[in-house]
Amino acid sequence: MYFDSHTHLNNEDNTPEIVEQLAAEIEESKVALVADIGFDLASSKLAVDHAAKYPWCYAVVGVHPHDTDSMDEMTLYMIKALASKDKVCAIGEIGLDFHYDHSARDNQRRWFREQIRLANELKMPIVIHAREADQEVMDILKEEGAFSDERKSWFPKRPDTTGFVSGAPGEIDDARVVIHCFSGSAELAKQYVKLGACIGIDGPITYKNNRKTVAVAASIPANFILVETDAPYLTPVPYRGKKNVSPYVEYTVDKIAEIKGMEHEEVARITKENAKRFYGIK
Repeated sequence: MYFDSHTHLNNEDNTPEIVEQLAAEIEESKVALVADIGFDLASSKLAVDHAAKYPWCYAVVGVHPHDTDSMDEMTLYMIKALASKDKVCAIGEIGLDFHYDHSARDNQRRWFREQIRLANELKMPIVIHAREADQEVMDILKEEGAFSDERKSWFPKRPDTTGFVSGAPGEIDDARVVIHCFSGSAELAKQYVKLGACIGIDGPITYKNNRKTVAVAASIPANFILVETDAPYLTPVPYRGKKNVSPYVEYTVDKIAEIKGMEHEEVARITKENAKRFYGIK
């Protein structure tokens, strides 16, 4: 029923036993598919292993901006090698994080650009992390061709059922870029959608005072939204304060349905199809 399009079974605190427990919980839930998202070389390797082991799991490989101080050409080469493995469906999560600045900003910028170039070389979707760097992330994506006509030509078109982008219902070009855990304005979300991106929405949409993300969900059609947990982080209400798990994606779907005046099952169906299309899963 649900596609948790961004989770971290590969979190560094997850022992093999914990992963087995989390997998069992997923298999007993209404979660049909998950994407295990890499954030450094080791976690990217783990994501590939998990995708090989679990039929409902797919892998995304890349280096998070927090870890770019330790990145080099060999790391990039190894990420490229991992990207060729079975069930690896995107490069990510990559981007800029100017909130924590765990890595020097110049290193973040350099390796963000290099990994966009890798995704373009391999013609793969891109999962973006952006925190307190909204304009620069968009500028770099544009400069590196993430929204170019050439890139869009590599992927099938996607539905624009409301005519939000094209002015009339139909199909539009798809850049296969998702802005994970979107924290920007509704206006920025609209700009991204019109460039060919999707918007990732997580548990914080359920938080009492998070009017910003509520406005985002209200302002763009459901067929441009991917639902995520970012587990073990960003746990939704009513479990806020505890570790997040993939089955809690239900609460994000529920909140989006409430905001948009839609049936829960319809939002679950649409966002599942959106994520399958984004990752190229048949």
